[in-house]
Amino acid sequence: MNLLAQQTETGRTLTLVLFLLMVVATIVITIWARNHTRDATDFHSGGRGFKSWQNGFAIASDYMSAASFLGIAGIIALSGYDGFLYSIGFLVAWLVALLLVAEMLRNSGRFTMADVLSFRMRQRPVRTAAAVSTMSVSIFYLLAQMVGAGALIALLLGIKEGETFLGMNAEVASNVGIVFVGLLMIVYVALGGMKGTTWVQIFQAIVLLGGAALLAVLVLAEYNFNLSSLLGDAADASGIGAGFLEPGQRYGVDVPGDAMQTLWNKLDFISLALALVLGTAGLPHVLIRFYTVPDARTARKSINWGIGLIGSFYLLTLVLGFGAAAIVGAEAITAQNAAGNTAAPQLAQVVGDNLGGSTAGAVMLAIIASAAFAAILSTVAGLVIASSSSLAHDLYNSVIRRGAATDREEVAVAKIAAIGVGVVSIVLAIFAQSLNVAFLVALAFAIAASANLPTLLLSLFWKRFNTAGAVAGIYGGLIAAVGLVVFSPVFSSTPNSLLGEGVDIAWFPMSNPGLVSIPLGLVCAVVGTWTSPESRPDRFATLQVRALTGAGSERAVRH
Repeated sequence: MNLLAQQTETGRTLTLVLFLLMVVATIVITIWARNHTRDATDFHSGGRGFKSWQNGFAIASDYMSAASFLGIAGIIALSGYDGFLYSIGFLVAWLVALLLVAEMLRNSGRFTMADVLSFRMRQRPVRTAAAVSTMSVSIFYLLAQMVGAGALIALLLGIKEGETFLGMNAEVASNVGIVFVGLLMIVYVALGGMKGTTWVQIFQAIVLLGGAALLAVLVLAEYNFNLSSLLGDAADASGIGAGFLEPGQRYGVDVPGDAMQTLWNKLDFISLALALVLGTAGLPHVLIRFYTVPDARTARKSINWGIGLIGSFYLLTLVLGFGAAAIVGAEAITAQNAAGNTAAPQLAQVVGDNLGGSTAGAVMLAIIASAAFAAILSTVAGLVIASSSSLAHDLYNSVIRRGAATDREEVAVAKIAAIGVGVVSIVLAIFAQSLNVAFLVALAFAIAASANLPTLLLSLFWKRFNTAGAVAGIYGGLIAAVGLVVFSPVFSSTPNSLLGEGVDIAWFPMSNPGLVSIPLGLVCAVVGTWTSPESRPDRFATLQVRALTGAGSERAVRH
């Protein structure tokens, strides 16, 4: 069943109307927030006044990207059990953030990750390195979201080859979608700052969870809420049988007669799992959320809220993925999109058609399209606020102005930075549309796990840790993660690689670098520390007191 062939003018109109209503609502929220944003604390951390449930919804919105909503549902629909492993990895990752990072980061810093990393070290080199890492993670993550936005808009408007809608062909619609999403995220951040971004994310989390829950309930209703029956039909429709509900279809695949390739497949899966589990606690747009609450206890409770919401969402993707496999079928899904990213929209239309004809199908498709757009907008807004805060607070104020910039000056630079990041992302995404960018999200997690998390934990827990170690750890983890991906199968040597199979520079056998790059980042940090005599035990003692008790955490980190 072809989504493009069946999509009607009514469906297109409904999709546009719901999307525009959501955009209008978020702009109203942003304008309100602008009137309540007065200084750098308001802009960077929303005045530190958000309640735990509010920050929890924003955390969930940051994390429930289009890749989570569309990508995981599609992977489950095509690969069964293995697709759900992504969800498990994403969810378990929050335990690392909860147990090791949330409270201590909230107590130790002010606006950015670099506040903690540089507290007992030389400011300029550490903050520069942290800003480079933050921008690297954000751009890779942002680029994938922006390209996804363009593709999703062209797809959901049902523009086939040779056809136009509102004078746009598919390519023009994709470009317009990228520009529109980019301009929206600039408006959210430049006008509303963290307050505007957070309330927009809360609204969009409700839209996303509501849309996913509605579709999941309708799918279960077709099976009289018998999950076992749904899973059985999904396994039968897959053509694999019971193996569809068992591991090994996508990750850690056994290759008969090739023990070495089988080993690499197993290690590649472990590498992916490490990046997902450890990367979350190093993602800049996640870390800055801990600064938006009044105290460490609220930070911890907001993580609990986030875990509950994200866990519920991934349970819904389980129903959506297996529902798409059973009701839509793998053949129809891959005919529409080889990666399965249209499984949830296709499922929405089929379920709607079954429920009340083509009009109901168009309504359901419009609802799920709006939910997908909400996921994209919330994630890109979080990434842009993290990038602009790092550029303004870390690079401009602390490195260039050596801490002498006023709050007004820093906020002005942050707004300019948001515009700059948005424009760069728009341009890069337009030129990257023809490339396979699916690996960019995994690479962002690998960089966060390799460069950010080791240095962050060593800064909090190792007295001997110093400037050389922090700089070596950040750059070492960053270069290792990016370098190994460049020389991996995702970059060359295979038909689906970035450069195609005509180019072969892939000497690194795994698609995910985490298994190697994470230890390398840690080793670089340790070796860098021991090569320098610098040691500031007095500052470490102060940091420990601040991290564990919150004493002095409201003061600016300027020294």
